[in-house]
Amino acid sequence: MKISDLHHVSLAVNNIVKAKHFYGTLLGFPELKRPDFDFPGAWYQVGNAQLHLIENKQAETLRHQKNIDSRDGHFAIRVKDYYHTVEFLQSKGIEIIQKPNSKSSFAQIFCMDPSNNLIEFNVDQKDLHGKE
Repeated sequence: MKISDLHHVSLAVNNIVKAKHFYGTLLGFPELKRPDFDFPGAWYQVGNAQLHLIENKQAETLRHQKNIDSRDGHFAIRVKDYYHTVEFLQSKGIEIIQKPNSKSSFAQIFCMDPSNNLIEFNVDQKDLHGKE
């Protein structure tokens, strides 16, 4: 098997309207045309990959805890500027946890969507500039 790239991440959400507001309006991810499936959802472009949201209120992947725990399953998005991303997320009223000195070698920012899906934004710590 030869892997070329990650194509998409699919997440279960319990309210597609709230999820579309979060990913499309707050985060500003460009929405893609989605096939006419027989269930609600949305597709977004995220860099070279896609994010596929599927409304499924009974999904076993939906977290019920409202605390941000970086040890939970999540997907990560590489960003260009750590502190700009922190300011952007805070300006949208999104609760975050910052881990600029994580042992992972990534400067990390964690947040959750309205369905409690965990998202990590990161940069390499060597690329961390500014307010250290």
